[in-house]
Amino acid sequence: MRITVFGAAGNAGSRVVAEALTRGHEVTAVVRDATRFAALHPGATHRAGDAGNPDHVAESSAGQDLVVNATRPAPGRERDHPAVTRSLLAGLAAHAAATRLIVIGGAGSLTVPGRTDGRLAIDDQRYVPAAWRHIAEASNAQYAALRSADTAVDWTYLSPSAHFEPGARTGEFRLGKDELLVDGEGNSAISMEDFAIALLDEAEAPRHHRARFTVGY
Repeated sequence: MRITVFGAAGNAGSRVVAEALTRGHEVTAVVRDATRFAALHPGATHRAGDAGNPDHVAESSAGQDLVVNATRPAPGRERDHPAVTRSLLAGLAAHAAATRLIVIGGAGSLTVPGRTDGRLAIDDQRYVPAAWRHIAEASNAQYAALRSADTAVDWTYLSPSAHFEPGARTGEFRLGKDELLVDGEGNSAISMEDFAIALLDEAEAPRHHRARFTVGY
């Protein structure tokens, strides 16, 4: 496949790039600032571009099979998150018949397991502490922007577990839909390496069209 990754120098994006290259895909790694090229995987094609600019999105996605959005808003710019999503959809509109979009999202919009009232993870401090709420709110708005969009783009929103950090690549995890995944002790976690596996599995064998799924241990 031909894959473009926006936010390719970040923690999650860099792992998606590495996983895709390991599987033999052609990857275009996009960052906003060309001075960050040195941080990108040498096996990828390096490109400067802004996911928040529809023209940049259109240019970077032409001829591609998949675009992955791994961007995160800078501190204090959390409200940009849904705007970037709308920019991606606008930029991909011309390629909607050929190019899919996978958005790396957040866990805050997942429902809390064991509850029957639809309580979201963002409202449970076991999973989203107060210090994380601002980015969780931005990610929830990001997901809402996808769900409400009138678009022909075939998108997928992939939510990580509550604890989403660099770690081991085990290849062993579970998939879910709209409920937060927790282990037998109530912990909700996924490494970025295993998350990248789940994302590339979805890229290669799509199952979630204009829908969300989640991954966890």
